[in-house]
Amino acid sequence: MADWGFWIAAGGMTLAVAASLIVVLFQRRDTVPAGSFDVQLYRAQLAEVDRDVASGLLAGAEAERLRAEISRRILEADRLGRGVAVAVSPRGRVLVGLVIAAVLAGAVWGYVRLGAPGYADLPLAGRLAAAANFSATRPSQLAAEAAAGTPEVLQPDAALADLMTKLRRAVADRPSDVAGLKLLITNEAALGNLSAARDALVQLMVLKSSDPGREHAQMAELLIRLAGGYVSPEAEAELIAALKLEPANGTALYYSGLMFAQGDRADRAFWVWQALLEKSRPDDPWVAPIRAQIADMAARAGVKYEAPDPVGPTADQVGAAADMTPEDRLAMIQSMVDGLSQRLETKGGPVEDWARLITSLGVLGDQDQAREIYTEGLTTFTGRTAELATLRAAAVAAGVAE
Repeated sequence: MADWGFWIAAGGMTLAVAASLIVVLFQRRDTVPAGSFDVQLYRAQLAEVDRDVASGLLAGAEAERLRAEISRRILEADRLGRGVAVAVSPRGRVLVGLVIAAVLAGAVWGYVRLGAPGYADLPLAGRLAAAANFSATRPSQLAAEAAAGTPEVLQPDAALADLMTKLRRAVADRPSDVAGLKLLITNEAALGNLSAARDALVQLMVLKSSDPGREHAQMAELLIRLAGGYVSPEAEAELIAALKLEPANGTALYYSGLMFAQGDRADRAFWVWQALLEKSRPDDPWVAPIRAQIADMAARAGVKYEAPDPVGPTADQVGAAADMTPEDRLAMIQSMVDGLSQRLETKGGPVEDWARLITSLGVLGDQDQAREIYTEGLTTFTGRTAELATLRAAAVAAGVAE
């Protein structure tokens, strides 16, 4: 609403359209026959025939034939032009005026609701070019860290501070201790000592441990936190490395979606987050931030989307189940199994959900339904070796396969 120039121009055009429609509405249109123009044309042709006869260009017989044909056309045009004028009654004019006002008001209301007043034209090609330019020229990790400032560091209590001192000393004495480095990274990051955690992670990656995909994703997360939530080119490189080694890494997928969102590629962010959300457990750390942002990404991508209900019990539900009676606990599990079964039947889902359902049915003693779900899963995932192996392992655990 701040761009008054735009609204003045839009208002002026709206009033001009309304005025032109009203003028036409109140004009009298019963004075000029519809065929009068044709009649004038044919009369001009008769005059032309007379001039051609006078100049000797037409003979008498040919001139009479032309006069007869033109006269016939004049009579036909005059016949068609009679009685076609329509006079609008005062009541009709009021009704049509109200329709015109409603259409114009609806157009303004619709633009205010759905449009972007004050924005210049943003064609798709231009937006894609701007997004690509931002991706290529965005700030480095060093610049982002300088702009973000030093992260806040939590002050541990005396007992934890003593343990951290001992842990740091132990890792310094045994720099090749993989378990010690992992523990140090986790605790330094939890306290907000992100630079110390990054240094320890670099040291761990040099040792080439057995989990490089997770380490690249962890490094990307530390870089992003150091940059105040911004995904730098250096963090992107770590994400790419993580996904090459572990394509299903949830941390790397979440931050990849965040990178696309920051680069004005809501379409890519949405597709990455949608796939991740629909195969994640409710307590996965990326689920809450995705749920908080995916509706906006879907709207910006032009997609109608409703996030699925969480699949499986949360940590709070598991804790509550520990205090339940056996009957109540069984009823809760049955309710969750029914919900998961209905979701897979209507919307489908990843093989992990199928395996979880088969295992849960086995726990409930419903081997017949577990076997039915297993058979259906074999058909659904035909030719997909990894998924079939997961299904078979669940079926064996449920006692419906050997």
